[in-house]
Amino acid sequence: MQHQKLKLAPALQRHISEVEEQQVTPVAPDPRILRRTRSLNAPSPFQQFGPCGRIMKNSAMVMQIQDPASQRLTWYKPPLTVLVIKKKDSQVLLPFVQLVEWLVQEKRMVVWVESAVLEDKLLRDDVKLEQESTKFRQVHAHYAGVRARFLALREKLVTFKDGRDDLTDRIDFIVCLGGDGTLLYASQLFQQSVPPVMAFYLGSLGFLTPFQCDNFQEQVTNVLEGHAALTLRSRLRCSIHRKGERRKESLLPVVGANLLKPSLHRQLNYMELNNGQTGNFGCNNNNCPNNSILVLNEVVINRGPSPYLSNIDIFLDGKYITSVQGDGLIVSTPTGSTAYAAAAGASMIHPSVPAILVTPICPHSLSFRPIVVPAGVELMISISPDSRNTSRVSFDGRNDQELNHGDSLRVTTSIYPVPSICAQDQISDWFDSLAEGLHWNVRKRQKCLDELSDLTASGSEDTLDEFDNLKIYDA
Repeated sequence: MQHQKLKLAPALQRHISEVEEQQVTPVAPDPRILRRTRSLNAPSPFQQFGPCGRIMKNSAMVMQIQDPASQRLTWYKPPLTVLVIKKKDSQVLLPFVQLVEWLVQEKRMVVWVESAVLEDKLLRDDVKLEQESTKFRQVHAHYAGVRARFLALREKLVTFKDGRDDLTDRIDFIVCLGGDGTLLYASQLFQQSVPPVMAFYLGSLGFLTPFQCDNFQEQVTNVLEGHAALTLRSRLRCSIHRKGERRKESLLPVVGANLLKPSLHRQLNYMELNNGQTGNFGCNNNNCPNNSILVLNEVVINRGPSPYLSNIDIFLDGKYITSVQGDGLIVSTPTGSTAYAAAAGASMIHPSVPAILVTPICPHSLSFRPIVVPAGVELMISISPDSRNTSRVSFDGRNDQELNHGDSLRVTTSIYPVPSICAQDQISDWFDSLAEGLHWNVRKRQKCLDELSDLTASGSEDTLDEFDNLKIYDA
């Protein structure tokens, strides 16, 4: 990501310099100096508070910020390799073959596909049709022309297998054909730096897929030439710290194990969690460095098949915040705020907003509402010492694992976002998705009053005497 130093208007800079050098009483600058621009960043705050107060200067005040609205894609060398991800659906076969054929023949690019694509029966001519159903034989015959075009390109494709091959630094560009799941799958494949992702809508919802396949040649060409806006979708870095060999029983005799209050149990639990071991996520390659996993939507902690409530403790930067008693907890990115979190009653957050959304699942409390915390904090989630059962944790709906007593889940914002290419811009794409995908705020329009309506006969002018007369007439 390119950074640029935050600059103040010259008049405002001179005003602040005079205040600092002459130690005069600060006066608020002319509002015309603080005019707003087309920016997704908040305006820079005036740093003088009243006659005497001001923000203390320190090295952290040198801010490196780039306005999200100005983020555009550029290539410092021409992209040569492209990864094409498609959903498992027969309706995607024709657009998939057309795209791959065009990339190979027209753009001279090296195309990578998942090895499972070559095993698709609809793209193979060695299938024993007598062993298949009548419906499959009809579909297989319908795609005979598509299959012939694909077989002519098959030898030019490079394949990989998920969980075995490391794609780091091998892919320059990603194209997704399908629904939102294809973008989540691309995020899972690249657990560090992610190539730019261009997602075409060929699925059911398509909230994260803004492009249409009608004129893909023109759209892909524009992207390859660097004419595209970007939305940097933040991801969460999650790691499970398993209970270590050190036992807290060594601390118990000092206080008495039977006399410990839940709050002290919680403190000892936090001390031990900091000394725990890091668990793994079942990754067989280098895509999950340091036994952590990056998620694009959310990490979910739930009670699983247990009949008891989940009892989960939440720590924020080492400080105990609250406990969740209910069906579970959702920790999501702004991108994931329109997914499971929205179904659980949370607010929807634009993906350019740096934040982490914490949403309870069916909390056994009327006052527990979803909260938004700064993106720079570290959340630690653990099973409460007095919980009746363990919990289950999943990451973007995958890698379901058990969270036992003494284990902890650490969640922070990753430095590796998913650079999602915009069809228009960050604002238009998001609100178009809200309207088309979720039908946000759709209702029948209220009719206006016509010219013949008596606008003077307002109910607010009625008196109690008139209502009494109405009662007499009704009688």
